[in-house]
Amino acid sequence: MPNIAIVGATRGLGRSLAEQYVKDSSNTVFGTGRKAAPKDSDPSIKWITGVDIGTPAAGDEVIKGLNDIKGSIDTLIVTAGFFGLETFDKPDWDAQVTMYTTSAIGPVFLVQKLVKAGLLAKDSKVILVSSESGSITLRHESEGGGNYGHHASKAALNMVNKLLSLDMKEQGIAVVSVHPGFMRTEMTKGVGFDKFWDEGGAVTPDVAAKSLIDWIETFDISKTGTYWAPRGAADIGTAEDTIGPKDKLPIPLQLPW
Repeated sequence: MPNIAIVGATRGLGRSLAEQYVKDSSNTVFGTGRKAAPKDSDPSIKWITGVDIGTPAAGDEVIKGLNDIKGSIDTLIVTAGFFGLETFDKPDWDAQVTMYTTSAIGPVFLVQKLVKAGLLAKDSKVILVSSESGSITLRHESEGGGNYGHHASKAALNMVNKLLSLDMKEQGIAVVSVHPGFMRTEMTKGVGFDKFWDEGGAVTPDVAAKSLIDWIETFDISKTGTYWAPRGAADIGTAEDTIGPKDKLPIPLQLPW
């Protein structure tokens, strides 16, 4: 029975992933949340609460919550995220610290502790949910600047992905960072992005989760340390200006750093 662990599973993409994975009775699905589990969640999901990826204790809390797991984690998906809107005129120090901690610091300590505890082992897959916003190549004047913490913390996450892949390759643990798609979530609503929901190829978390799950099935150690958009470039507004016509780019698409 495959063991699936999703960090940040109480809402958005993480919740959709947990609910879709648990529909397959052969899967054992663990979902983490900072607070209580959603009251209307599927009762088959095994919840681990009190997990904040932005703290050093996150790994220990996950390990405690996995005390009855049989074997190791087959697929670990880290979806937890935070977005703070910024402009050049109004940068936000505290928001940037939270974004870096959540995206690029927390995952290192979480993964390291799970490996040392034997909960990530040969053939395990680690999926780090990043964003196309973390690609330096894809940034273009047509989009402009701003949102420094958001973009730079995702770029840092992509570096973490690469470095973890080098450290864990000999153990047969594959790691990857992914852009699951521009989604209609609370994180993108009301902060300047909701205007792109209809014109920018935005999809619901359920749709993004389905395409990500399908892609994870194809992911193995041969692709470790890489950076992918399972849904392609349809929602990447700068693609035409930076990497070519969207209708000629492959799906799934390996993204440039």
